[in-house]
Amino acid sequence: MTDNANKTFTLTVKENKIAHVVMDVPGESMNTLKAEFADEISAILTQLKENRDLLGVVLSSGKKDSFVAGADISMLANCTSAQEATALSRQGQMMFDQLASLSIPVVAAIDGPCLGGGLELAMACHARVCSDNPKTVLGLPEVQLGLLPGSGGTQRLPKLVGIQKALDMMLTGKQLRGIQALKAGLVDDMVPNSVLIDVAEKLVLSGKVKAGKNHYKPVKLNLVGKLLEKTSFGRKVLFDQAGKTVAKKTAGNYPAPERIIECVKVGVEQSPAMGYQLEADHFGHLVMTPESFQLRQIFFATTEMKKEQGVAGVEPRTLSKVGVLGGGLMGGGIAFVSATKAKLPVRIKDIAHQGIQNALKYSFDLLNKKVKRRFIRKTEMQKQMSMITGTTDYSGYHDVDLVIEAVFEDLPLKQRMVADIEANCSQDTIFASNTSSLPIGQIAEQAKRPENVIGLHYFSPVDKMPLAEIIPHEGTSDQTISTTVALAKKQGKTPIVVKDKAGFYVNRILAPYMNEAAIMLLNGEPIDKLDKALVKFGFPVGPMQLLDEVGIDVGSKIGPILQAELGDRFAPPPAFDLLLKDGRLGKKSKKGFYRYDVKKKEVDESIYNLLNIRPQGKLQNDELATRCVYMMLNEAARCLDEGIIRNARDGDIGAIFGIGFPPFLGGPFRYMDSVGIETVVQKLNRWKAEHGERFEPCQLLVDMATKGDKFYP
Repeated sequence: MTDNANKTFTLTVKENKIAHVVMDVPGESMNTLKAEFADEISAILTQLKENRDLLGVVLSSGKKDSFVAGADISMLANCTSAQEATALSRQGQMMFDQLASLSIPVVAAIDGPCLGGGLELAMACHARVCSDNPKTVLGLPEVQLGLLPGSGGTQRLPKLVGIQKALDMMLTGKQLRGIQALKAGLVDDMVPNSVLIDVAEKLVLSGKVKAGKNHYKPVKLNLVGKLLEKTSFGRKVLFDQAGKTVAKKTAGNYPAPERIIECVKVGVEQSPAMGYQLEADHFGHLVMTPESFQLRQIFFATTEMKKEQGVAGVEPRTLSKVGVLGGGLMGGGIAFVSATKAKLPVRIKDIAHQGIQNALKYSFDLLNKKVKRRFIRKTEMQKQMSMITGTTDYSGYHDVDLVIEAVFEDLPLKQRMVADIEANCSQDTIFASNTSSLPIGQIAEQAKRPENVIGLHYFSPVDKMPLAEIIPHEGTSDQTISTTVALAKKQGKTPIVVKDKAGFYVNRILAPYMNEAAIMLLNGEPIDKLDKALVKFGFPVGPMQLLDEVGIDVGSKIGPILQAELGDRFAPPPAFDLLLKDGRLGKKSKKGFYRYDVKKKEVDESIYNLLNIRPQGKLQNDELATRCVYMMLNEAARCLDEGIIRNARDGDIGAIFGIGFPPFLGGPFRYMDSVGIETVVQKLNRWKAEHGERFEPCQLLVDMATKGDKFYP
């Protein structure tokens, strides 16, 4: 036994001669690995080596539902050079190497998240047992921070699950549930948490676990897998294909995926020692890249936001039941996240039984896919489906705490919904409108209890898009704001509180960006050229494809509302009325800027005649992208100046999570800081002289450029 006061690692030896090493970082809700643990780990390893009586070791966590969430990312901010970051990586590698070199079996008992450095620690053990806890996930998500696994992950994972599976996990940051980890060979067993430690002990004593560095069992591969992974020609095909897929997905904007492939390739083709060295070198280089810096800032921002309430110091009310008005795509998606993520019973109200059936089918299809992929059991799916019920009247609404309205964008209809809820629910029931453009103050205009009315704007598809805009009007109570923010978090969303003005934040900054793309199209720039330029810049899809996805009719409705409230810079190009007259609504009508009757993505060339355009493409890709983006930047700065968003951080997260602003650029405000506010103003002024008043830089940017200020000091 050791003196364990204020230590992260405790070592206890049981009568059966098995040592139990328990990790429990004092004062933290989750375990993370920190550089300062090195001495403690070293001391424990020395004790394990010196005790000749030991038969083995079980490594576990002292935290409930949490193994090790990864390495503490904040320590990377202290690195002033690539060499310092490389030294951190080598330290981690050597520590885990010592663990792997122990001559007695070491078994990791995993319950809860086992991610990043946590999984690298578990993989350095000689075997792994995990719990069937739904919170147990295993993965190496470093790529999402612009990094690669730096403590041996690129070398150990392929030995456990094979090259293909390892690349798939590391290049996507994918997390495996217990059952998937077992199937992949990442863990040796999966058991209920109540017997996890017992099973780990039995494994230590079973004689089946080989200790020492080269403890890996052969990876189980099918015939195709053997051809690809066990022959030099097959591996060449495998690595070449991985490189092509990465190039296509990242458009060369993210350096980490290519480095991951290189590390795996060198470790497999040359030697593990060279693989480890390259991993540490690449890790050090990536830590210092601007891409990783920005991605880490996003991580810190979202972590910070999780701790915040809607209104500081105002506690949210406890919710026990949610209502959803409207069984369309949005209603179905909102019901799904409320039942499956927020774990709240949901009552859907629609005017027709078909609407309720559609909404229930939405959830059924998503859950059924999870059952087929073995993410969840069928009993779990049935349990979650039973949380969602439907009605064509207001039966079952008397005890609903919060109602989310997802009906058509029609003001009188939404006002009628408010009146219905006030008549059929309790005095305290919150009415949250999922409007994308109508001012919440107008929706609450005739309400008896306007303090209960708020905007809760989701993005489509609701089950995938991580952002929610919370929009209080002037009369919304503080508790309504805090309660709505708390619900959005429970639904798995990152909420930002925005001011009640036309377009709120996300749609308002998106509109000038889309309009600029439309103007350039009408001036002869080809559709696919415009889209490719913005994808190369870093957006997930280009503006024309986005308009097809969202619906050209939806875009045309928002434009006039914004123009009426905010001025002519929001005026949509009049030629777009021709698209609607031609029945071009986009993907949903299988007719838009692109063709939907062919397998390969292809521009619908007939649109050029319809709009009387001769596509010539005179402008450079960089000009196409920056003109659209700078319109968005200017509007984002205006929103900050008008108090539409609370701070630059919320504006960055809103743009990244709401419309896919390139994460590696950090969001509109961090991007303006990195290019320089003065440069932004100069470019806007140049375009103003060439193309007109819509490029007029807002006063905030002009003032900041004069003073040499930044959004993030």
